[in-house]
Amino acid sequence: MEGESGSFLGVTRSVSGRKWRARAADPDLVKAHQSHLGLAEPLARALASRGVAAGDGATFLTPTLKALFPDPSSFADMDRAASLILDALVASRPITVFADYDVDGASSAALLVRWLRGMDAEPNLYVPDRMTEGFGPTPAAFRRIRDGGAELVVTVDCGAAAHDALSSAADIGLRVVVIDHHLMQRLPAGAAALVNPNRPDCCSGQGMLAAAGVTFVLLAALNREARKRGLFASRPEPDILNWLDLAALGAICDVTPLAGFNRALVAQGLKVMSRWENPGLSALLEAAGVEVRTAGVFEAGFILGPRINAGGRIGRSDLGATLLSTDDPMEAGALARELNRLNEERRSLEAQIVEEAIASLEREGNLGLDAPALVVAREGWHPGVVGIVASRLRERYRRTTVVLGIDPISGIAKGSGRSQPGVNLGSAIHEAFDAGLLMAGGGHAMAAGLTLRAGMIPEVREFLCERLSEQARTAAEVDAVEIDALTSPGAAADALNIFSGLAPFGPGNPEPVLAMASVRIEHAEPVRGGHIRCRLAGLGGQGLKAIAWRASDSPLGRRLLAGGAAVHVAGRLKPDEWRGRRDVQMEIDDIAEPRR
Repeated sequence: MEGESGSFLGVTRSVSGRKWRARAADPDLVKAHQSHLGLAEPLARALASRGVAAGDGATFLTPTLKALFPDPSSFADMDRAASLILDALVASRPITVFADYDVDGASSAALLVRWLRGMDAEPNLYVPDRMTEGFGPTPAAFRRIRDGGAELVVTVDCGAAAHDALSSAADIGLRVVVIDHHLMQRLPAGAAALVNPNRPDCCSGQGMLAAAGVTFVLLAALNREARKRGLFASRPEPDILNWLDLAALGAICDVTPLAGFNRALVAQGLKVMSRWENPGLSALLEAAGVEVRTAGVFEAGFILGPRINAGGRIGRSDLGATLLSTDDPMEAGALARELNRLNEERRSLEAQIVEEAIASLEREGNLGLDAPALVVAREGWHPGVVGIVASRLRERYRRTTVVLGIDPISGIAKGSGRSQPGVNLGSAIHEAFDAGLLMAGGGHAMAAGLTLRAGMIPEVREFLCERLSEQARTAAEVDAVEIDALTSPGAAADALNIFSGLAPFGPGNPEPVLAMASVRIEHAEPVRGGHIRCRLAGLGGQGLKAIAWRASDSPLGRRLLAGGAAVHVAGRLKPDEWRGRRDVQMEIDDIAEPRR
């Protein structure tokens, strides 16, 4: 369905200002997948377009841990980390698990806490307060932990860049094992062991893992080392496969690439999650008012994840890790209800800040809304919510966006940024820190956090725009809606079934985007939350339910509400289950006028 300009259905500029194009796929590779696996052409094309080699199709469609689990020893310092933890365990030395306050940190902490409990050890849990302590360990935190009697600290999802804190720990005789995955430029002094697939000298090839994935490999290394030492002669070996749901939760919520071993972790972990045996996860599902059902990326990333995160954002930072670690249904229920309440409060704060940020950007400017990076700040914005706001603004303006909340008393601005594909925000934030513009900063290519003096905001904005200019220009040129196939309202159920074999979806394996040509928009209406609900009718009169999320004040939403002539529609098909009835719905990403 390529047009003369290489556009899909001839769409060179949609209502969102983007071109539509077919997702690129090597024709020979498409044929290879068809012949080797007996796949329908659309599914074979989707595999090829995601870079799956001819011999890897079966493993991609049915990823298993047996086929893809890496040798723990391939991670730098992994064997040493396992040995140090077991030395402390055997000697009954007090252990503290130090975790980040987000879902990945909570999942990682719960994995390690559950393993240690399985070995009859009860570790302490320390999660820094987002507001008063910031991200990761500090010298003061390590001193408090040492004064409390701990002799070994295991940091999870943090610590790789905590140079001062690790040096301080070494000075006071506190051994620290770091389990992390964040980008790092050099090895810090002071760590007894540092496991991070993204450390410069790690040869594991597992840099896509979230911290929960790295921690899961650590559990395998711990079981292996304990087996060598004969520690399972009088006790059962912890069955780490029962905790795959936690590894999957961390990977999904940290938006890591779902390829290779990480894809297997998520695919198998969602099967474990679907049993809903973790008391915290089942209680959280109940608190959210959701019926027990098969777990997928949506349940993990959009129902469970935001509620677990709410504790670290605007509540007590250890709520999420405690929820995922407990086996007490009563405690789980109480924690889940509190997290659900905090999530409602978070959503209200988010909506307010998004509205204020849009007004600020569009009224006051930001070196122009087409600048390589948008930076917006205001006194009083809650630092725990600005990351979500940055995501919303990035979706709206399709620009790398940084949102900062300024403390009016200290004059310190804390914030988060979210980036466009192809624009490495984390690297630019590291450069800004090295240039002395930030008090703290770090992150990934697609997300980063930073702390700075409010007076430095204009200089940081200009620095980011300068550093990201070329990347942003290239990213804008290739920014397009990539279409996997053409379908129709009447064929939607069959299309959903064909592409379901690609799940789970995420970075590295995007959810298939399908287009429908010349469909009429019927019964469009706004619904609570700023969404637009409608019906898509094909030429033969067959209809399909559809919804556009958070679209009411966007060009997409306005066009849907206007109705009128038939349009081309692009979006993702989802199962729609209600009271035992299984249907199909399209989540609309974009629309285009056929004449354009």
